[in-house]
Amino acid sequence: MKLGIVGLPNVGKSTLFNAITNAGAQSANYPFCTIEPNVGIVAVPDERLSQLAKIYQPEKITPAAIEFLDIAGLVRGASKGEGLGNRFLANIREVDAIVHVVRCFENDDIIHVEGAVNPESDIETIELELIFSDIELLERKIDKTKKMVKSDKKYQSYLELCIKLKDFLESGKPARLFNCLKSEIDFLDELTLLTNKPVIFAANISEEDFKKDLEENAYFQKVKRLASERNALTIPICAEFESQISSLEENDKKLFLNEIGLSETGLDRLVEACYRLLGLISYLTAGKPEVRAWTIKKGTKAPQAAGKIHSDFERGFIRAQVISFEELIECKSLAAAKEKGLVRSEGKEYVVQDGDVILFKFNV
Repeated sequence: MKLGIVGLPNVGKSTLFNAITNAGAQSANYPFCTIEPNVGIVAVPDERLSQLAKIYQPEKITPAAIEFLDIAGLVRGASKGEGLGNRFLANIREVDAIVHVVRCFENDDIIHVEGAVNPESDIETIELELIFSDIELLERKIDKTKKMVKSDKKYQSYLELCIKLKDFLESGKPARLFNCLKSEIDFLDELTLLTNKPVIFAANISEEDFKKDLEENAYFQKVKRLASERNALTIPICAEFESQISSLEENDKKLFLNEIGLSETGLDRLVEACYRLLGLISYLTAGKPEVRAWTIKKGTKAPQAAGKIHSDFERGFIRAQVISFEELIECKSLAAAKEKGLVRSEGKEYVVQDGDVILFKFNV
């Protein structure tokens, strides 16, 4: 899974990126301190792996991973070359979802490029720049497709879709709100439009306000309302807290979270939101060589889930031996689970569930 982090300069974007990836990106109190895109790969927190490791004593544990891409702060007019221009937007065209960091804190010592903290205006600024960038891409597609139509009429429907979509974007709405036919969905996905990507708004709240009732935080409530209007998710986050947490050992991290009244880190909440937004689940494989989590789309059948491990597994799929994580932990060993008849043999039509522990049988 690949996530792109966007936002205005000085909203806490790079601070958050550093905290969750420990990648050491430059973070400072002036616009455009991030010049080149920063990339960090993070293990998906999954307590189930450590519990399985106690049973199997594996040689290695491999969690699922998320790649975060932090691009330079965007400003009004970025799509036309303002600030650092829109050259960084190309870097996030291939991400699965966008994390839009929104400033929800007052601090006179940290410059706001628009002069005042205003989540509504900030969100609108970023969205418009993404829309303008998509319009520019569509204009190029339309010109190219018109030439293709002259030699082959089969591209006519594609051209019409591009024109309809461009008109929709010019009304100021993101592509993900565009109503298209089922037959057009693949066309839309091929375009890799920025505004067609799922969005999570990360509302960056001050340390002081984060300890209070967020229902009374006007900035956060405004972001939540705007997100619901855009079919997006919202998570509250405190980049400063995350920065402090990131340098702690696991036990100290838990103590710190308890002290501030939290049960999980911002990374945990962000991963949970991403999986929910993208409709993802994880199944598990376990043995002496390795205990591992595999990320798949909800609704994936057993052969396609096996294909995540290796194409041969899917091509030569015979059956899957399946037990739920909870049942395996309760039995304390696979042998005990088999004695109780809890290990099931599933065929090609089985839909894999989150937390399934699976051994695939195949022959090629």
